[in-house]
Amino acid sequence: MADDAQQPASFAYTPDYQAKVDKEIAKYPPGRQQSAVMALLDLAQRQHGWVTRAAVAHIAGLLEMPEIRVWEVVSFYTMYRTTPGGRVNVHVCTTTPCWLRGSDEVVAACKKKLGIGFGEATEDGQFALHEVECLGACVNAPILQIDDDYYEDMDGPKTEAILDAFLRGETPTPGPQIERQTSAPVGGRTTLQSVDGDD
Repeated sequence: MADDAQQPASFAYTPDYQAKVDKEIAKYPPGRQQSAVMALLDLAQRQHGWVTRAAVAHIAGLLEMPEIRVWEVVSFYTMYRTTPGGRVNVHVCTTTPCWLRGSDEVVAACKKKLGIGFGEATEDGQFALHEVECLGACVNAPILQIDDDYYEDMDGPKTEAILDAFLRGETPTPGPQIERQTSAPVGGRTTLQSVDGDD
């Protein structure tokens, strides 16, 4: 969590974000608005760049729930950042499936290319590097998440190439970085090798 000096004194959604907040809360029946807590945290992070103490207090007030319940959600899910990030946020999954498929190599490539460690941002504020627990895409491990996009089937050289592209201001195509269709087996289908409509 960011220290006191980094915490803003207050938080409020901008009119545009407040309209999105109202839409999220309206998805739930009366008395169940607390179910919108994850969506409201995401909107706060998108607006401010990270989740501040003031944002947590604001959300708790909107949803009429204790602040500690909001903090429980923030501290459980690694997608919420409680410290200032970079303009580009790089997340590396190091949970067992990604680790078994080479996430150590991806981590090393990120640290080498960006010159920072986990929980740090580059001096110019362009990139921040985060370690996360399970991005839920184990079949295509190891996974590198950059902002909202997943880059899959990664290794060290592919990681450096993608970061180089971001450094040039480009956004590489997300998804599998090897010859595979979505999460199909490497090398093509092994079952259901023909279906109606196939050539």
